[in-house]
Amino acid sequence: MEYVLIGFVLVVVIVIFKGVRIVPQQSAYVIERLGKFHATLHAGISYIIPFVDRVAYQHSLKEQAIDIPEQVCITKDNVQVGVDGVVFVQVMDPKMASYGIHNYFFAITQLAQTTMRSEVGKIDLDKTFEERTSINASIVGSIDEAAKLWGVKVLRYEIKNIVPPKSVLIAMEKQMQAEREKRAIVLESEGTRLSAINVAEGQKKKVELESEAYKIKQINEAEGQARAITEIATATAEGLKKVAEAITANGGMEAVQLRVAEKTVEQFGHLAKATNTLILPSNFGDMSSIIATAMSVVKHTEPKGKAQ
Repeated sequence: MEYVLIGFVLVVVIVIFKGVRIVPQQSAYVIERLGKFHATLHAGISYIIPFVDRVAYQHSLKEQAIDIPEQVCITKDNVQVGVDGVVFVQVMDPKMASYGIHNYFFAITQLAQTTMRSEVGKIDLDKTFEERTSINASIVGSIDEAAKLWGVKVLRYEIKNIVPPKSVLIAMEKQMQAEREKRAIVLESEGTRLSAINVAEGQKKKVELESEAYKIKQINEAEGQARAITEIATATAEGLKKVAEAITANGGMEAVQLRVAEKTVEQFGHLAKATNTLILPSNFGDMSSIIATAMSVVKHTEPKGKAQ
């Protein structure tokens, strides 16, 4: 009886031990009871009935990366390119991931490849490198729509490499070289044009400034000449006024006679030095008559009021 009791206790312990299930974090276990879906166990400790329940599927709820092997795609302009990528997925419904499809990894891989061939076939080779973002978005949309029935969420898709044939690579390299040379020529001509424009504008500005400076110079010179003429005229008038006042003063006329005599003799002296031939007036010996004649001219030029 004692052995039976011990055996019974051992059986109970074994049954309890076999029924305990510890589910790791970010994992999910799908439980079947007698071959039919029963429950989904999440992170933590759970208990199932041994020999009746079993863990049919185990799923990781973490984000997973699926590598998409390289495949040959034909572009719209009939060029073969090798394209590979990686798709990121996450199990959202463990039950659907277990019973909705046999192997969602394989299904997503195949669907990604077929969608990639379809999307690359819609564009030319030159745009495959430019349209990576739109291609990735289109593939994610197509796969995610189908993966909803599998309990899987497609988060994103990234193209890793686009490999065209060697002949196409050589042609693309030549095209890029020609494009770079074209841009260099355009930039050089643009620089030459801007330089010529700047030089012309500088010359124009220089001419304008020189013209403005010459104009200001002429104005200043004209103003200076006008002022000088005014000053000379004023000084001459003032001098004549002083002379007239001096003549009307006592002894003024005698001083004028003396000055006329000095100037007459001085001028005849200059004439004698300047030429070998000298024509003298008939009464040159009578200096007093000459001075009298000059003085009569001076008297006639005086104002009538003064002459009286």
